[in-house]
Amino acid sequence: MKFRKLAVGLLAGSLALSVAACGKEGGPAGPGGDAAAALSYPVAADVALTGSTTFDAIKAKDRVTIGVKEDQPGLGFKDATTGERSGFDVEIAKMVAAGLGYGNDKIDYKAIPSAAREDTISRGEVDYYVGTYTINDKRKTLVSFAGPYFVAGQGLLVRKDETAITGKDTLQGKKVCSVTGSTPIQRVKDQNLTGASDIVEFQTYSQCVDQLLSKQVDAVTTDDAILKGYAAQQPDQLKLVGDAFSSEPYGIGLNKDDSALRGKINDLLDASEKDGTWQKIYDATLGKSGSTATPPALQRY
Repeated sequence: MKFRKLAVGLLAGSLALSVAACGKEGGPAGPGGDAAAALSYPVAADVALTGSTTFDAIKAKDRVTIGVKEDQPGLGFKDATTGERSGFDVEIAKMVAAGLGYGNDKIDYKAIPSAAREDTISRGEVDYYVGTYTINDKRKTLVSFAGPYFVAGQGLLVRKDETAITGKDTLQGKKVCSVTGSTPIQRVKDQNLTGASDIVEFQTYSQCVDQLLSKQVDAVTTDDAILKGYAAQQPDQLKLVGDAFSSEPYGIGLNKDDSALRGKINDLLDASEKDGTWQKIYDATLGKSGSTATPPALQRY
């Protein structure tokens, strides 16, 4: 829990140093600047992975296709002007690709809505998925996970002048927005935090933030690491309220039956912790405020 609070508490400060406005469908540019640009990962040679149909497909096309988010500042973000991708999740994805033998020039990114992640992974449209993807038992019946590589917690984003909403227990009768198929919106439903008719769902978090700013909804809920990015973009209009009310371990989503690739990616994550690569990625993205954190323990299965 200490790691989670340290980790997600860093994003607002880091974004304040490097945020740049962008188009309506995105958010602020991801933090990192020169530090993130300087990150690089040695590309492994002659990688062999017996028993992985996904890796066999990667080798056949000589490219790796990675599912991502592109509207989450500091985590997975695509600049609308330059097309450049940035953030903690993006760097983790690149690091894994390099460990499998594929540099940046052989990566294809595919933005996937939350509700479509399991189907997309199962159909083989992406080789793996890195995008604030919470590991839970229900999802593990459909896909598998390497990791976790980070832990966040569910939070609430409201307008700056909001006084009635102070935490999850003050949501009754309020319109709450999140992304279809996400863990946060399911938790709001399961815990009956607001009336069923007061839940609003969209495909992206940026759409929810637009609805919040236009006063069509009263709050946006998702992982606090994501919400801090939007609050940092418009600190005069948005704020976070209350304490985090969940633990969200982020995993790398994979085909359910590909235990060989899952084991390999877990090995790469473990190595990145031991050799300091994970810390460099964190410090160049979410940790730009100067504070530090450590990676969570892997959950191999």
